[in-house]
Amino acid sequence: MASHDTTTPPHATIEKPLKSSQLPQQYKGSWGPALDVALRMFLFATAIVAVIIMAASKQTKLISLFPGFAIPLEAKFTQSPAFIYAIAALSVACLYSIITGVLSVFALMKPGGSWTKLQFHFVILDALLLGIVAAATGGAGGVAYIGLKGNSHTNWNKVCDKFGSFCSHLAGSIVLSLVSSITLLLLVWLSVYVLSKKLARG
Repeated sequence: MASHDTTTPPHATIEKPLKSSQLPQQYKGSWGPALDVALRMFLFATAIVAVIIMAASKQTKLISLFPGFAIPLEAKFTQSPAFIYAIAALSVACLYSIITGVLSVFALMKPGGSWTKLQFHFVILDALLLGIVAAATGGAGGVAYIGLKGNSHTNWNKVCDKFGSFCSHLAGSIVLSLVSSITLLLLVWLSVYVLSKKLARG
């Protein structure tokens, strides 16, 4: 009586576990592009609102020099190079967030590692823009603080007691600029994390 070999071929036992083990890795990495797009949309929102608020920070007030005589004084962001630089840096951040956000959306629609390749470029550009926006935030914040408190050592008088609306607009814009800087920092961390996981998997 002939014997029948019922042993399962080796490739049949290996193929099934391989397929099941690949699925979790694919779904694990799916949150990265979505988070990247969300952060870039948030960067655009904070940067554009900061630009609008600072650009609208114009106030004119009558300053009395002596009884019966007053002159109009105007406060606006163009009177300080630090505020002009902040407007320029935040405008660049707006444009950058739109371009990179669109690229991230296209990469999200094309699975297969294209988004991971973008991170090699994004991590450098995000870090560069982080330095620009952070420097603009620090410079604008320093000038705004002098306007709020003055400086007795250099005889710089505070102006926020006279131009309250102007300083309020500046404060809101600087806070949003700081939020934009933090968002860029999170984008850098995200890119570094994705690339480190990619290198770890070999």
